Parts: sequence; structure tokens; C-alpha cells
Amino acid sequence: MILISACLVGIDCRYNGGSYCEQELMTLVEQGKAVLVCPEQLGGMSTPRPPCEIVGGDGTTLLEGQTRVLNCHGEDKSDFFIKGAKETLKIAKLYKAKGAILKAKSPSCGSGQIYDGTFSRKLQAGDGVTAALLKNNGLVVLDESNFREYIEKM
Repeated sequence: MILISACLVGIDCRYNGGSYCEQELMTLVEQGKAVLVCPEQLGGMSTPRPPCEIVGGDGTTLLEGQTRVLNCHGEDKSDFFIKGAKETLKIAKLYKAKGAILKAKSPSCGSGQIYDGTFSRKLQAGDGVTAALLKNNGLVVLDESNFREYIEKM
């Protein structure tokens, strides 16, 4: 079993109320090999919502209490992101998921690169909070650009 960001298969849960439709991922859902998650909604955030970025670090430093997630209005949304990550981990454990395919660059789901906290679309190395928590718990975390080799092995 694998977790997939719901926004990658047509569920309108992105911050702007939109979604994407990756047909290969939709096939995994249809085959019963995937469970959909939206960490930000699981954390209690609405859709649509103002964009958020991790300021001064990444998901790991957020989980350690060293940084915060702010929206574009400067409001602290860290608690929502941490709760969403923890709820996503509960789902992963419930389904015995071994991996996750999450939305790239997101402050929740980004794996390897996230926006840098300046709201200027600049990227920095690091993971979103959900990606970091899942990795810390032994899951393989991929995004929509690099999942194909992994799913071929499923």
C-alpha cells in the first residue's frame, strides 16, 4: 500500500482549491493499491486557503520546534501542519504503507525541495513536515516527478 496526495488525482484540495490529475496514480487508486491523503486538510485547514511556507528551515526543524509555517499574511499555521503530518502518519501505519507519493515543493508534502519561506517561488533543499515525519518513520517518500520506478516494483 502507498499513500498519495489527494491533489495529484483530481481531488480539489490544493491551497488554491485546485488539483492535478496524474493518470498513473489514479490507476493505483483504482487498483486498491493506494490511499489518498491531504495533510493540510487532515490538520484542519480549509480549502482554498492562503499559501503557506516554512520560514527559516524545513519540516525537520519544524518538528523540532525550531521554525514555523507562516501563511502569506504572516499568520502562524504550524500547528495545523504538525497535526496533519501526525494524522497522515496514523493513516500510513493503519494501512501498513511502505511509501508515499506526495506533492512536490509543498510545505507539507515536498520531498527534497520546498519553497524557501520568502513567497518568491525560490526553492531550498529540505522536506515538508509530512514528508519529513514519514521519512523519519521509515517510509519512502517520492513526488509526482520521480515515482514511476517505485510503482513499477509494486
